Amino acid sequence: MTESDKPVGTFSVDVTIADHLHPERTRTVREVMVDTGGDATWISAGILEELGIRRVKRDIIEYANCLRAIRTIGYAIVRVGNRETIDEVVFAEPGDHLLLGSRALEGLGLMVDPRSKRLVDRGPKLAMAVSA
Repeated sequence: MTESDKPVGTFSVDVTIADHLHPERTRTVREVMVDTGGDATWISAGILEELGIRRVKRDIIEYANCLRAIRTIGYAIVRVGNRETIDEVVFAEPGDHLLLGSRALEGLGLMVDPRSKRLVDRGPKLAMAVSA
């Protein structure tokens, strides 16, 4: 996908994926679109299979255009820069966009700076106040 093919306001980042059971198995995926409107991270099924990531469940996915599809999901380590989290990843099929979803962004402690079209530190994690 070229820059001119992307919807206005979107941008891409490089994402490293690893098998959560064998974290030494990694693969960097270039130009993964940041998608704050969707919760799931989508990575090519072929890449996830190469890494040995298992398909653990199936779910109905609803696209932004209201179409639905069934996709399989596995668990992976997701890294952007020097940050990492464990998240569910959708086994993307041909024609699906590769996406970094909002749940992974939350786990990575990152948020979108829409002006500069880049990911920035979200700041400290919030928690309930402790009782005195």
